[in-house]
Amino acid sequence: FDDFEHIKREIQSETDKEAGGNKGVSDKQIRLKIFSPNVIDITLVDLPGITRVPVGDQPSDIESRIRTMIMQYIKHPSCIILAVSPANADLANSDALQLARLGDPDGSRTIGVITKLDIMDRGTDARNFLLGNVIPLKLGYVGIVNRSQEDINFNRSIKDALAFEEKFFSTLPAYHGLSQCCGVPQLAKKLNMILLKHITDMLPGLKSRINAQLVAVAKEHAAYGDTAESTAGQGVKLLNILGKYCEAFSSMVEGKNKVSTDQLSGGARIHYIFQSIFVKSLEEIDPCKNISDEDIRTSIQNSDGPKGAMFLPEVPFEILVRKQIDRLLDPSLQCAKFIYDELVKISHGCLTSELQKYPILKRRMGESVSNFLRDGLRPAETMITHIIEMEMDYINTSHSSFVGGSKVVELAKHEGLSSRGPTSLSVHKDGVGISSEAQLKSSTENNVQLKSERGQKSRAVFARDTSRGATAEKGFQPDTDAGTSVAGGGQNGHSLVSGSLSSMSDPRGYSLNSLYSMIRLREPPSTLKPSENKTDRDRTEIAIVKLLVKSYYDIVRKSIEDAVPKAIMHFLGEPHKAGAPQRSNSETVQGEPT
Repeated sequence: FDDFEHIKREIQSETDKEAGGNKGVSDKQIRLKIFSPNVIDITLVDLPGITRVPVGDQPSDIESRIRTMIMQYIKHPSCIILAVSPANADLANSDALQLARLGDPDGSRTIGVITKLDIMDRGTDARNFLLGNVIPLKLGYVGIVNRSQEDINFNRSIKDALAFEEKFFSTLPAYHGLSQCCGVPQLAKKLNMILLKHITDMLPGLKSRINAQLVAVAKEHAAYGDTAESTAGQGVKLLNILGKYCEAFSSMVEGKNKVSTDQLSGGARIHYIFQSIFVKSLEEIDPCKNISDEDIRTSIQNSDGPKGAMFLPEVPFEILVRKQIDRLLDPSLQCAKFIYDELVKISHGCLTSELQKYPILKRRMGESVSNFLRDGLRPAETMITHIIEMEMDYINTSHSSFVGGSKVVELAKHEGLSSRGPTSLSVHKDGVGISSEAQLKSSTENNVQLKSERGQKSRAVFARDTSRGATAEKGFQPDTDAGTSVAGGGQNGHSLVSGSLSSMSDPRGYSLNSLYSMIRLREPPSTLKPSENKTDRDRTEIAIVKLLVKSYYDIVRKSIEDAVPKAIMHFLGEPHKAGAPQRSNSETVQGEPT
């Protein structure tokens, strides 16, 4: 545009398009560039005045919206605030000065502009305003005379308006001596001086920032190196980059990289996973926590078979200890997964600066290392599974640290679990049974009793003591005949048939055989459980089994704590020294061009 009338029409058209034609307000900018030898190099932002009462299409919160819009511009430190106030109003009530004080509390960026000097009441002037006697400002005030509405209507030119302004200030005695702060040319001159001073103040810092950026760019440019024109040169450069990456990865895993003082990194995190997470978690497991006394009694009695056992069998101990060993598999596999994730993180943190400028190479390197580590995770998990299975398949009770023999019985007695019972137990090669002394005493007493019974021709019949019997479901009772005296043994299933041979003979001719044929046995129930009453021997056997399980579990746990980290580092940690670089190089070189 070269005609200012066209410019005015274009501004009005854009305003109506954005804000409407009925006094609407919008924060969208209309940018206008003026090229002229008569203007200074500066950006002037024309902001609306405060509107307290909405009119037309203006919203009800028009005042707060305009205040927010103004503050968005004047809060910037590089902005010069022109606080425009009319001369025919009290300066203390100026909204412009109030907002300027909010955006510029120290007043270092605010210039006061006094307008409408030509319509002040007769006998008054704005001299005190311009001198800063009313409200002082660091940058002072400038008084101007704008075109009136009549001048605008009659298209009075800017040149004529400036001539009228100069004549106005020169003819009024009140403004004599204030030529430096009167008129639009003086305002433009003052703004230009402030701009030059701002440039002078900012130039050293700006120069320093530019130099620092130039140095950084020069370093980055030098890091790119010379352009490799030949294919052989490109291959050498690629191998050098891959070699540096693999060296950085190995150094971080082995702890030879730059030591961090704020957090653990690299191989130190792997050691923390092994010792503070894996080993500590295994040591916190109680192998007897999930084993109840009833489970142990049931296992022991099931192992006795139909004859019962004189010694404590090994089968219950092996069954229970295998269950506890099997529990070590899941945490061991989790440990392997943790180490895999940590190595992947380390590989991502080893991306050198040279890889940053080759995004395709960087992506292929990450994929190659991840695939390599994933291929190592599978055999590591298989090896861990085999280690657990080996421990479960062979229970080595001959281990030097295993607590067995008479020592476990002493421990059980020390805990007070067998102090009430007269029966003493000993551990033999095939299990735990009655001690030789107790067996001899029991055998002697039985022989004496047998001879006594034979000598006296006792007619009493006693059933075998089954103190370790079973409790059946309720509702099963033995059937008896009226002519026979049968006494049940209560919970232990004892039966006592008493009587004499003479009393069993009567005139009707019943014999002893006919009397026995009249006894009817109860049918065995579908579900049998150990009796609720524990004998002293039961308590001792339960304590012994728990001690054996805990003793052997501790042996296996220590073995797992040592073997699992070795297996993981064998398949995941050590191959990075040789396998990872070779595989990364081959896969990257054979892949697409980078």
